[in-house]
Amino acid sequence: MQRPLPGEYNPYFQRYFDLIPEGDLIDLLRQNGGEAVEFLLSIPQEKENYAYAEGKWNIKEVLNHINDAERIFAYRSLVAARMDGTANLSSFDENDYARNADVSHRDLKDLIEEFRILRESSIFLLCNLKEQQSSFRAQSGLYPFTARAGASFLIGHVIHHINVLKERYL
Repeated sequence: MQRPLPGEYNPYFQRYFDLIPEGDLIDLLRQNGGEAVEFLLSIPQEKENYAYAEGKWNIKEVLNHINDAERIFAYRSLVAARMDGTANLSSFDENDYARNADVSHRDLKDLIEEFRILRESSIFLLCNLKEQQSSFRAQSGLYPFTARAGASFLIGHVIHHINVLKERYL
């Protein structure tokens, strides 16, 4: 799958897209998922509830946010891939989602397994799309949104949060 062109996504997402290495997006989704799982499994259990500052998410909350975003952007990609021009995909407030998700009773390995399964599902959704399906412009707020923009977001968003975990949490 090719990368999205400017005009296929909210320009805010460019900060995530700029983190993505060269290559086919489906191959990169697989690689990114595997590398993320490997890294996340290396986090010591005693760190899973660590937050680097007051009011910041702990490591489990960061991963739950990644999982929420994986679901949301896979759904947006599905809408675009099915060429639904009638849906207007609303934004979500990541802080509200985090505030309303209680991960205190879950362990990090459980959240990692959830991510692994979600990523596999995203790959199955995206891997057999035709060019017309991957480039159809659905509407997301004020901006168009394509399935290949969704694939790019999923990769770049995980890279971004893994970088934050490495820099501020570990």
